[in-house]
Amino acid sequence: MESDVDSIVDRFGAKPTALIAILQEVQKQHGYLSEEALRRVAQRVGIELAQIYGVATYYRSFRLSPPGRHSVVVCMGTACHVRQAPRVLDALKQELGIEPGQTTRDGLFSLQSVNCLGACALGPIVVIDDKYYAKMTPLKARKLIQQCRKRAEKEVRG
Repeated sequence: MESDVDSIVDRFGAKPTALIAILQEVQKQHGYLSEEALRRVAQRVGIELAQIYGVATYYRSFRLSPPGRHSVVVCMGTACHVRQAPRVLDALKQELGIEPGQTTRDGLFSLQSVNCLGACALGPIVVIDDKYYAKMTPLKARKLIQQCRKRAEKEVRG
């Protein structure tokens, strides 16, 4: 981990103005920003760890915990919102037992809500592992998660 972070810092330059680019690259390589990685960035760039956490928590694109194997994204843009996206999100929160920005205890799912996915005519939209599901309802959303869980169980069994 340390050598990975060092090579990223070296590539962008160990300067505070490169912090966001460094954090983006660390997350790209590791899937999230671990405490160990953030400590190393702080040490190499010469910024207090608290300041780095401030940046990492300010921007929604940064994750401080490992993502789930399956990414579940709900569009909350205006077109989706008026077509009951909040109800779809509530159903997913109940089905998964997590809030947006969290990962299930088993590490299988991460849930996220976004402002717009740019597919307004198809809303409400749910995206699971980069596959778009249009005209979503709470019931359809629950069924998608259940199907995904069943596929994951089959993969584990062999």
